[in-house]
Amino acid sequence: MKNKIIFHSILSDIFSSYIDEKRALGYGFKKAESMLKRFDVFLQTHQHSEISLPKDLVIEWCRQSPNETISNRTRRISLLRGLAEYMNRIGYTAYSFPRGMVTIDRYAFQPYIFSDEEIQRMLIACDNYPPSVYSPYRHKIIPLIIRVLYSCGLRVSEAVGLKKDDVDLTNGTIFIKHTKFNQQRLIPMADSLLQRCRAYYDHVVMANPDNEFFFPSPYGGQLDTKTVYDWFRDILWEAGISHTGKGPRLHDFRHVYAIVTSHFIRRIESF
Repeated sequence: MKNKIIFHSILSDIFSSYIDEKRALGYGFKKAESMLKRFDVFLQTHQHSEISLPKDLVIEWCRQSPNETISNRTRRISLLRGLAEYMNRIGYTAYSFPRGMVTIDRYAFQPYIFSDEEIQRMLIACDNYPPSVYSPYRHKIIPLIIRVLYSCGLRVSEAVGLKKDDVDLTNGTIFIKHTKFNQQRLIPMADSLLQRCRAYYDHVVMANPDNEFFFPSPYGGQLDTKTVYDWFRDILWEAGISHTGKGPRLHDFRHVYAIVTSHFIRRIESF
């Protein structure tokens, strides 16, 4: 388990209670908690000593940093706006950055939709990924985790967070306990994926009895999402698929899954 984030500024108790409220409402709030830690350091750097959020301090925090994307700045502003609204609600003075001053078109992003031929090349690259003395099971993990992402539409965080008991090798289902919105879902596996999971279980999971995760890290615990992304970049290279700052991304497997699923549903409804 990762160490709990500790706040040290004058607003440390406010931060903690705000996080508790968000999580009580069902939000994971992990990334927001890390961003609040950055703001906590910002407050200490500016020697802020009052339980308040004055306008000049908020404006300073909301300035766009060099090389910062608009989307990241928007997230910082949104987080601080939510904090300000919370503080005002519990009786403290806090300036709320006006809505609409910074906007981002979330629908302008175009996901990368892999062709069947590109998927085939990637799977071949996965199946030929070399072993490593530092990660003795990676050449067995990569072919399966990529197929799980592609075939089941999981987020990469959901895949690396799978526990052994979450993968039902009898009924052929994957149980996602904690989704992005803190809900649950049960996903059926294709027979071909189920057979791969069973073979993988015998060779990898059984060889790591002390690790509770289905995709174990060589250092204990679960794989890091960045590690999986680095593997994905290697696979794209081997498959001859160019990668830019805009993708393809691991999350694009989820878009492909959504398209295939919706097409399948439409075909069934047409009968």
